[in-house]
Amino acid sequence: MSLKNPAAFEFLQTRRSRPAKTLIEPAPDREQLMPLLTAAARSPDHGKLEPWRFIVLEKGAMGRLSGLTQECGEALGKSPQDIEKARGQFDLGHLAVAVIEVQKPSEKIPAIEQTYSAGAVCLALLNAALTAGWGANWLSGWQTHDPEFCRKAFELQDNERVAGLIHIATEGSTPPERPRPDVDALTEWVTE
Repeated sequence: MSLKNPAAFEFLQTRRSRPAKTLIEPAPDREQLMPLLTAAARSPDHGKLEPWRFIVLEKGAMGRLSGLTQECGEALGKSPQDIEKARGQFDLGHLAVAVIEVQKPSEKIPAIEQTYSAGAVCLALLNAALTAGWGANWLSGWQTHDPEFCRKAFELQDNERVAGLIHIATEGSTPPERPRPDVDALTEWVTE
């Protein structure tokens, strides 16, 4: 196989998220983060609706989000273990980008395609951060699906939801490789 960009192909063949709990300071500053957001915004977007936006969560916001996770978890009757685990990404977080899916009215573009575009933005941002030398992890959690948390945390509107929280900072340790899908078993070839 002839490759036009072997370095990019090698990255995609070997990419590995860095667990958020292993990320350490420093995190990217605004000047370092903007090229990553710009790269993520080049994701597929059928109809050019831009059905997503970014909310950058800097270190100072993490404590508020941790406390809000505690408050919402208790109101939902979550177990102390579930609340502690959900708080962890904020208690240990240095910087995260909330990718917000924004459903836009369209007669041509179905809602599911807008959801796919927001997911593509999450992966593109994750990969942009990794290729730039940062550690990065795409997280969610029960709190990102709780309307009350999302309203209080991000002032989301009825047509918005969290597609993912992309944590970005310095890689503290390289995680071991993990089992990968058996692509042969997941692939069907249609010849007629």
